[in-house]
This record gives sequence, structure tokens and C-alpha cells, in this order.
Amino acid sequence: MKETKRFLIIDDDDDDCQLFCEAIREINPLFECYISMNSSDALMKLKDGSIPIPDFIFLDLNMPKTNGKACLIELKKDQHLKHIPVIMLTTSSSQHDIDETNQLGASFFITKPSNFNSLCKKIVFIIEENWNL
Repeated sequence: MKETKRFLIIDDDDDDCQLFCEAIREINPLFECYISMNSSDALMKLKDGSIPIPDFIFLDLNMPKTNGKACLIELKKDQHLKHIPVIMLTTSSSQHDIDETNQLGASFFITKPSNFNSLCKKIVFIIEENWNL
């Protein structure tokens, strides 16, 4: 995993955002991590170029105002963004949420891990996956 990768974390929980960025840097210090605290901010930054197009988007399912499902729909409508693997994050493990987000175009669904090592392992799995997009 020598090449640089960019990650966008869209989550209204600052602690979760910081934990994800720490895990990403632990995996590879060259990886870049960007944070948006809500869907509207993320979509605006992606469309106006104020953040680079990421290789992966980690998107919280449950956020105020625009939730993760609505954001996912907007991401998949955009010609410049629809190719990006979107990994849904949640504290839920509801099969209904998994099925619904998969139908909307999510690439993967993970329940937020309870510890740092587990999070790192999940991120490595996602990075190494062959997405065939």
C-alpha cells in the first residue's frame, strides 16, 4: 500500500471523524484524510473543488438534516463522483439499512467498530478490495 489514497469522512460526530483519520494515518502516513461534519458541506466541497476527489468516502448513515441515504443518492447522481466507493457507517447492523443503502449504490456497509485495531483492519480490507467500478 505505497500509493497515496484520499479519504473523505462525512460524519457529524467529531470523535468518530478524528478516530477514522488516526486509523487511516496509522495504516499509511501518506494517506490523506478530509472531514465534513454534514452532507451539505461535503457535497458543496466536492462540487466546488475545495477538497480533492477522494478515493473512498466513509459516510455516516444517521446525521441531522441530510442523512447518509440522501447524501448517497446525491453522490451517485453526480457524473464526477458516482465512481467513488461509498462505505456506509453506522452503529446499527440493521439488514434493512444494509439492503437499502446497497440498492442506492453504497459499495460497503460497516458497523462502527468499538476499538481502534478493529477499525484499522476494516479500513485495510476496504482499501485492498477490488471494487470493479
